[in-house]
Amino acid sequence: MTREHLKITRLLKNSLPVLPTLVLDGRNVAAASGFLSEIVADRENLPVEAAVPDYAGLPLQILDVKEKTYLVITRDIPMETAGKAFTAAMFVPLEGRAGDAGIFGTVAVMLIFVDNYDEVIETVEEIRRPVLPALIERKLGLAAKQSSAILRRFEKDKYLMILTEDKLEALKAGRFAILSAIREIDIGNKIPITLSIGVGTGGLSLAHNMDNARAAIDLALGRGGGQALVKDGDKYLFYGGDTPEIPQNDAVKARVKLYALNELFAESSNVIIMGHKRMDMDCLGAAVGVKKLAERKNRECYILMDEINPGIGQIYDKLVKETGYEGIIINEEKALGLIGEGSLVVLVDANRPGQVQSQRILEKAARLVILDHHRLAADFIAGATLTYQEPHASSVCELICGMMTYSGNIRFAQAEADLMLAGITVDTKNFTQKAGVKTFEAAAYLKRGGADSARVRKYLQESFEDVAATAKAVAGAVIINGAAFAVCSKAGNPVQASARAADELLSAAGVCASFAFCRLEDENAVYVSARSLGKVNVQTIMEKLGGGGHQTMAAATLAGTTVKAAKERVMGMLEQHIL
Repeated sequence: MTREHLKITRLLKNSLPVLPTLVLDGRNVAAASGFLSEIVADRENLPVEAAVPDYAGLPLQILDVKEKTYLVITRDIPMETAGKAFTAAMFVPLEGRAGDAGIFGTVAVMLIFVDNYDEVIETVEEIRRPVLPALIERKLGLAAKQSSAILRRFEKDKYLMILTEDKLEALKAGRFAILSAIREIDIGNKIPITLSIGVGTGGLSLAHNMDNARAAIDLALGRGGGQALVKDGDKYLFYGGDTPEIPQNDAVKARVKLYALNELFAESSNVIIMGHKRMDMDCLGAAVGVKKLAERKNRECYILMDEINPGIGQIYDKLVKETGYEGIIINEEKALGLIGEGSLVVLVDANRPGQVQSQRILEKAARLVILDHHRLAADFIAGATLTYQEPHASSVCELICGMMTYSGNIRFAQAEADLMLAGITVDTKNFTQKAGVKTFEAAAYLKRGGADSARVRKYLQESFEDVAATAKAVAGAVIINGAAFAVCSKAGNPVQASARAADELLSAAGVCASFAFCRLEDENAVYVSARSLGKVNVQTIMEKLGGGGHQTMAAATLAGTTVKAAKERVMGMLEQHIL
């Protein structure tokens, strides 16, 4: 027996006395324990497929072996020998069989991810760092014990829990108290630890519940983390989500996404870019940024815009008249004539089907890329070829600038750089909200590209009519239990005036959330602009109304209703958020 195999055998005997385990050298079995040793029977270099035919090497997998069902957890084993990479596949026994809906219809699967493990541990004194994972595991272990659950760690910051549905109901009743328990860990860390939890239940099998858990954890992460999501069949339930998104080091991700995007550009015959309805500065700026990236691959690029939002009128005119975008910005009919099997559709600043400018373009897209910074909603667009969605980012323009820094020397026309800087400026409220290190790096990048803050300020000026409408709305606002409500009327751009009114109301003492309403006569709808200082998660409220956004800044459009009815709906939802 080789030295490496002796190490493996010792590891199996000393570290894994309970769980049956296969240790793999590549795709061959190097050692086995428990009932698996009987299957291997000392055969050297036995392919894993010969021992366990359905083993796929996934981090988590459910398998039937010898009439029993196992949860298989695969993880790497560090070895001193150079050039060797071993993995251990641990078989956690589960009662019943995976295909038995009568048994596993009552068992839930929970995936638990520590959102910011690396970021938190960097803020802790080196001597205390080993304590952090021990405290996390202790609290999770206590929660598992109270729920009579199986808990297993399969990566340094990822856990899996198996529990019965009656115990899951208790967790739901307590609104997943483990989220708060983990946030309370304090060993000198300068930022709180947050969890994302995805629970799968209501499936026809344990494997189905695992798929539900994966879908739930993906959505929880896409909503900024710090929350628990339960996917019960086709229904989502949301818990938590009241902590601010914590910026993460995403330099590697930006390079990876840029590489994938460039590959898609290279394979495409043309590129069609579209955003959400009533394109704003960030949406149009992001579209221009994508165009600049596509140009480096010599691809024809078009931006879909059927309706010009008055708030971007000045910069739009300059873009068309002075920068040559007249033939690049097109309407829906022309876009439908240009799109083909080889076309790539890029959606910016939106992730829900009801938000996009053109449902017909979305349905016709053979390949779709989504670039967005909003928290994912339950009805997000699934099946995209590439998704770059970061809720901690201030704007999509910030995300695209992050990719541009790895794209070589990109030359901007003056209006292009100004527009992208304007997009960041608007979405950060002049760099006062959600402005992190990456935000200022993106602004500096655009300044080097020719953007000018003074010109941007002029582009963002409102008409006197809108300024007066905003002032009137603020003056007529009412405050109820810390929430301010205002109605904006007689504005040339009611959406922009309402957003400004909601922003200004947060400056009033005692106000923790603000809501400004305006009537959209041409759409027979009411627009709601919502803001918060953090105590109230306005994103979840707006999501229930068909909108979305971020924890402290969101909006929604309610069709076929009145301002009075819309206000009453919002007030009803606030009862569970404000004491």
